[in-house]
Amino acid sequence: MKFLFDLGGVFFDWDPKHFFKNIFENSEELNYFLSEICNDSWNIQQDAGRSIIEAEKELITIFPNYEKQIRMYYYNHRLMIKGVFSQSIEILAKLIKSKYQCYVLSNWSAETFKNMNKDYPFLNQFNGMIISGEDKLIKPDLAIYKLAIKRFNLIPQKTVFIDDKFANVEAAQKLGFHIIHLVDPTTIKENIESFLD
Repeated sequence: MKFLFDLGGVFFDWDPKHFFKNIFENSEELNYFLSEICNDSWNIQQDAGRSIIEAEKELITIFPNYEKQIRMYYYNHRLMIKGVFSQSIEILAKLIKSKYQCYVLSNWSAETFKNMNKDYPFLNQFNGMIISGEDKLIKPDLAIYKLAIKRFNLIPQKTVFIDDKFANVEAAQKLGFHIIHLVDPTTIKENIESFLD
């Protein structure tokens, strides 16, 4: 068995609110900013390969009064990571020690992922990584899973895909992957151990 991991929500406790809750004076404006301006549908375009400069320019044109906060978003991307999930790092170390091959398939901007392995050395343990922004493909598009199959020589029926978003595991399942929809990161060890030989 091989293992293919998402990063956000699986290893990283990443949420823009971790940073912006200290920027806005009230929750109403915070929620407005993250749902209507720098929202998921905007952010995912950078995960798919659009440049940060282009993304900021688009929003500032529409919301000039929020220029300062828009520019803060990616500049402070690392501060949106509250921490890592220790259970996930522990099970990764166990898998690597037991000679299981472990890979990453993550929606992440290529620009904000630079030097992540220096800040978080556990990332160097993986046998390979696909970062969506680098390949300009994105989950749950089946093309990115097919790229992982080809690049990492995966047999879906002998690979477990772990992700916190249902749409992403649903797409992987269509290609024959075993899946773990990780709703609670503290359950990752027992979920993975059920697939071990």
